[in-house]
Amino acid sequence: MDCPACGSPVTLEVGPDRPLSTSLSDAVLAAEEDEQIEVTRDCWDCGWHETRALRVTSIDTTAGDGTAVERAALIDEITDELASIESVGTLEATLAAIRRQRDTDPARTDTDDVTE
Repeated sequence: MDCPACGSPVTLEVGPDRPLSTSLSDAVLAAEEDEQIEVTRDCWDCGWHETRALRVTSIDTTAGDGTAVERAALIDEITDELASIESVGTLEATLAAIRRQRDTDPARTDTDDVTE
């Protein structure tokens, strides 16, 4: 952000009881309900200063989809394994086996995306 008074860059500090390196998003995500977060902006060129106080009035969270998280972890693991294979022939054989498995999988429906 630029200073509204002179256009120079401003510093942003989140406080009062947080390290200087704390970002505003980290402070908000770590906040408890009814906690106040102070945000101070300063221009070191012209001396402009602003302090704002944010109060967290409620926190709504949603749990992640367990199946999606498990699937993403498995995809990461498979990708790591594939990246370690140096033989093109082995990779081609693996891809062919995966495609054969997909073609015979009874859980697969006509609406599944097919990419090759």
